[in-house]
Amino acid sequence: MFGRREWTRLALGAGAGLAAGSVPGSGARAQGSWPDRPLRWVVGYGAGGASDIFARMIAKQMGPTIGQSIVVENRPSGGAIVATENVIRSPADGYSLLHVDNGVLIYNPALYARLPFDPDKDLTSVAFIGRFPMLVLVRPESPFADFAGMLAESKKRSLTFGTPAVASPHQLAMEVLKRHSGLEATHVPYRGMPAVLNDLVSGQVDCVVSDITNALPFLSTGRARGIMVIGDSRASAAPQVPTAVELGYPRAVAYGWQGISVAAATAPAIVERLNSLIRAAIESPEVSKQMRDIGAELVPRSPAEMAEFVRAENAVWRPLIRDLAIRLDV
Repeated sequence: MFGRREWTRLALGAGAGLAAGSVPGSGARAQGSWPDRPLRWVVGYGAGGASDIFARMIAKQMGPTIGQSIVVENRPSGGAIVATENVIRSPADGYSLLHVDNGVLIYNPALYARLPFDPDKDLTSVAFIGRFPMLVLVRPESPFADFAGMLAESKKRSLTFGTPAVASPHQLAMEVLKRHSGLEATHVPYRGMPAVLNDLVSGQVDCVVSDITNALPFLSTGRARGIMVIGDSRASAAPQVPTAVELGYPRAVAYGWQGISVAAATAPAIVERLNSLIRAAIESPEVSKQMRDIGAELVPRSPAEMAEFVRAENAVWRPLIRDLAIRLDV
């Protein structure tokens, strides 16, 4: 979701120092036999990206509590399909965790005709890591003073909007905004957010959709101006930017988000224990500060609450993807 540069400081903090997790602690013994060996945290994206760094950061915090190391395994592939299948085919014993996001749990069944699994049936929600507001950005000198100005101009000519990829949360956020506001704009997909933001600054596109983490350096230095958060609450890291809901579009709500799932047959007691451990790690002063510094919003959820959240997301995004005829396996 995010550019590599924004993660350098976090990567140094999370690092490869997961050996800290092997320090014995009293927590594991108090909980019985689980866990009695190292855990795997499987990430479907490469090292150094957002998912990888969050996994390492949280695993480093959790390790001493459970008295076991937590090994982060990167298994990158399109749609994180390889990582997802790996966890689903592993024993449902709580030792294999899958790092999930919008794409893994929500988009993939609509984007791919033949997945080797069904995330709705084969995975169980464990914990919610956090969500990332999506912002519509324009150049400082843009003629659009606000979203109303952009909307009016789109009736005169087709605008362009940039995002980091086809079927990214960024594109779909703008598609839902277009659907509910009447905005007319043509999608220009790039390869990653740095290219998107560079072309915004140079005037190659009229606007872009950026996650909060990548937007912050451009907002703070005056290289971009935010005209809307495509959401229902202002971003704590950019409180000056109004929301779609405030501007009269209550159904234009979209966030990037990340969480943890395990194989569906995992014992409920282990799922609850994992939820407690992950939430405690995320809410620790060190991890919570690092997350808030890059604009992430912490939204604690129980396994049942996360499962309900996923069902609600499915009801919004899968029909939209199918209506737009976006496919990634053709």
